[in-house]
Amino acid sequence: MSRLSGVTVITGGASGIGAACGRVLGERGAEVVVLDRDITRARDVAVEIGGHAVAGDVGDADAIEQAADAIERTHGPVEILVNSAGVIQRPLSPEALPMSVWDDVVRIDQRGTYVACLAFGRRMAQRRRGAIVNIASIAGIRSMPLHAYSPAKAAVISITENLAAEWGRAGVRVNCVSPGYTRTPALQAAIDRGERDVSSLIALSALGRMVEPEDIARAVAFLCSAEAGAITGVNLPVDCGWLVTPSWLTYGGLPKPGNGGSI
Repeated sequence: MSRLSGVTVITGGASGIGAACGRVLGERGAEVVVLDRDITRARDVAVEIGGHAVAGDVGDADAIEQAADAIERTHGPVEILVNSAGVIQRPLSPEALPMSVWDDVVRIDQRGTYVACLAFGRRMAQRRRGAIVNIASIAGIRSMPLHAYSPAKAAVISITENLAAEWGRAGVRVNCVSPGYTRTPALQAAIDRGERDVSSLIALSALGRMVEPEDIARAVAFLCSAEAGAITGVNLPVDCGWLVTPSWLTYGGLPKPGNGGSI
């Protein structure tokens, strides 16, 4: 397990995947700054992991620029940025999806990722070192009834690739992780309300389970580490094999345990 060092900013770090990233990266030596628009929850996470909390909304470019200035003045140069801030949407037909919802999802998930990359990444490029990991989604890779969220996450993957090329010669690596169905508090609440069926989520997983937030955090930690020093511009799905499973349904589904493979 490679150790991390330096100031690490996690947008959306007050809950879910962002909070898990804060815990894992903090355990591996990073000085974590939890950047979130919910400063109360951000402070709770910061206390838990021995880090710092800063208020900031990625939907407000000026606020993120000011936060970047304040963080670097107070804590020093940012070496790692994890962009986990995001909002989700309900699956709706295009006719039923209000444009106000579409605009908000794109403003936070797509534009907000770019805004944070720019605010922190250009400083990294000037210093000629740094690592950025953006949180995309399998929704950005496959067709889904998420007509704002899916395109926004596809854009995050494209932003990652573009900035990896833009800043590579300046010593900044830019990668992204695409989580599968992850047991975040938001998804768990939907399961508890009966809006999502756990059995169907697991049935379409090659590994037969859901992704846990810590699974994502460990992948992020790897991409931030020296062990990934030659990796930039990649999109790493962490999905328990969801992407490889659906086509098997046309052949009767995945093999039962003990009935498939060559072992």
